[in-house]
Amino acid sequence: MITMGVEEEYVLVDPASGRPTPLSEEVRAAAGLGPLVQEREVQPELLQAQVEVATPVCSTLDEVGGHLLRLRHALGTAAERYGCRLAATAAAPVTGVSPALVTREPRYQALRVQAPQLVDEQFINGMHVHVGMPDREVGVAVLNRIRAWLPTLLAMSANSPLWQGRDTGFASWRTLVFSRWPVCGLPPRFSGAEDYDRRIKALLESGAIADTGQLYWHARLSERYPTLEVRCLDVQLRADDAVMFAGIVRALAATALREQKSGEPEPQCPPELLQASIWHAARHGLGGTLIDATGSPRTAGDTLCRLSRHIAQALEAAGDDREVGALMHRLLRQGNGADRQRKALADGGMPALLDLITTEATAP
Repeated sequence: MITMGVEEEYVLVDPASGRPTPLSEEVRAAAGLGPLVQEREVQPELLQAQVEVATPVCSTLDEVGGHLLRLRHALGTAAERYGCRLAATAAAPVTGVSPALVTREPRYQALRVQAPQLVDEQFINGMHVHVGMPDREVGVAVLNRIRAWLPTLLAMSANSPLWQGRDTGFASWRTLVFSRWPVCGLPPRFSGAEDYDRRIKALLESGAIADTGQLYWHARLSERYPTLEVRCLDVQLRADDAVMFAGIVRALAATALREQKSGEPEPQCPPELLQASIWHAARHGLGGTLIDATGSPRTAGDTLCRLSRHIAQALEAAGDDREVGALMHRLLRQGNGADRQRKALADGGMPALLDLITTEATAP
């Protein structure tokens, strides 16, 4: 059974104005004082108004969900102690004055020097799913095979339609903000682990990036863990939607492993079409057509059905088919986070939106 782990990023906001609140250090310390949070499960992020959690290695979706709820509750309680709220949105709906306060760590301070305007606009939050790989060679083979599904995952996860208090017209504005760093977007196809390592070494030697942490591809091999890391996802309003994506990513990896072992050919999709598919997914989310793994425009429902069929065997083998299937049906019925944020804003203005993104963060 493939193991997995999830990382989530959140923003701390003022409950009245919605502006980011730079209290990460205090909130993390308060959360860490409780009996429910272990060392390194709660971590700093680039900006002082952001906080990140990381689950332990998990074997089941129940474990993933339990850890995420535990960590979200601990941070939410700590945030309220300091007069702010934990918000599970992939872009802060309003931002504070510039310059943004950067976390006091050398790596983050160096990013401020490298790209000050980009850092000021990094009030964005993602979700990363790690799946265990037996070795880097297999990890690269799986990476090559799941690339074509990354636009679909992005469209499903989109949860950042607002910026500076206005609708951007994009379902995932986070994707556009994040796309401006030197190495980002869809990973290229690699011929193997040696090719992967050689090309990363060239990027480091060029000075374009300072370390492998700046490989901001939508999926990559982790340099810290023996995992493949899928990074294209917006952070989710609800923990159970995050659980759904953990199950889907694991099933995609298991399906890719099975296809690689049986010698099935890799999916073929021109890189320029895949890149355009990412932009299309960020723009429309589930609100229009999607460009599927073959490069064909299809309805969101049809594309998700194709994804379900593609991973059905892996989901059933893991015992995840009923839970993931039910959550995917709910997603199609209720819409993604971007759809729900827009509805809240239309129905009740900014107070209703803030209630949604903060209350849902710790909803069971």
